[in-house]
Amino acid sequence: MAKMNFGGITENVVTRQEYPLSKALETLKNDTIAIIGYGVQGPGQSLNLRDNGFNVIVGQRKGSKSWDKAVADGWTEGKDLFEIEEACSRATIIEYLLSDAGQITMWPTVKKHLTAGKALYFSHGFGITYNDRTGIVPPADIDVIMVAPKGSGTSLRRLFIEGRGLNSSYAIAQDATGKAYDRVISLGIGVGSGYLFETDFRREVYSDLTGERGTLMGAIQGIFAAQYQVLRDHGHTPSEAFNETVEELTQSLMPLVAENGMDWMYANCSTTAQRGALDWWKRFRDATLPVFNELYDKVAAGEEAQRSIDSNGKADYRTGLEAELKELRESEMWRTGETVRSLRPERK
Repeated sequence: MAKMNFGGITENVVTRQEYPLSKALETLKNDTIAIIGYGVQGPGQSLNLRDNGFNVIVGQRKGSKSWDKAVADGWTEGKDLFEIEEACSRATIIEYLLSDAGQITMWPTVKKHLTAGKALYFSHGFGITYNDRTGIVPPADIDVIMVAPKGSGTSLRRLFIEGRGLNSSYAIAQDATGKAYDRVISLGIGVGSGYLFETDFRREVYSDLTGERGTLMGAIQGIFAAQYQVLRDHGHTPSEAFNETVEELTQSLMPLVAENGMDWMYANCSTTAQRGALDWWKRFRDATLPVFNELYDKVAAGEEAQRSIDSNGKADYRTGLEAELKELRESEMWRTGETVRSLRPERK
């Protein structure tokens, strides 16, 4: 573990140089890792682990679309693809990667296979942090660990194939065996993390829920919609409004921020753009800060968790979700976006 300075604050991080794949494979050479769930994170993590040489099996409900996807990805029934309960019984490490709602439903089945010395692995702190609401309370004689990639399972897999990595946080909620640290770091390296930074289950879920509802998804869509509407209301065409709101940001500016930081991106824009950005960013910060404070307070109080549990548990949840996604998909802004994307030059 190395000490790294982030903005003047020292944090614990683990890199692939100090904890190489060979060490991770040696640590887990006698373990069987069961991936329970093959939805968002399951495919990327399981395929990366398998390609890295770990002993991996997948547990999924037979006959489901996820089961069929696992078969299409090369998992074989009876060899490394099993029903959930069978996979749990075979595993020494259970990666619990079902949705938050799915984890609540399957917990009684999974819990009975958590015998002494096993490890229960999460990629989200939801189930443990809000266990008064989820009922997920692991036995005291197992390790409870987490690796949370900072992106989708699709991105995790794509970057792995490219020979790169997606940064992940790691946490240990319970170390019953004395091996929890080596287990969690080995799994973090195995799933394809770029580097691993230390957190705990509560901080992970608080930051994750805030980020998803904030700049990662909720706030960015709200800002997109507001600017697009202002431009359209003042007579700008759909193409012009979309390009100035979304396309230029995602295709030109954000890659520069990712490479070298916001200051570098500012320094490499026109002086007019620089002046405007420097004059206005604090006004946007001050306008949105109360909303972010309210959001964080609701996350910390468990209100956002309960909303997710209540809505995801409804029988007609998928129907309602599709209606909400359809509203986004069929809005003028995103229909324009579909056209704009189709006009991008093909990559050679």
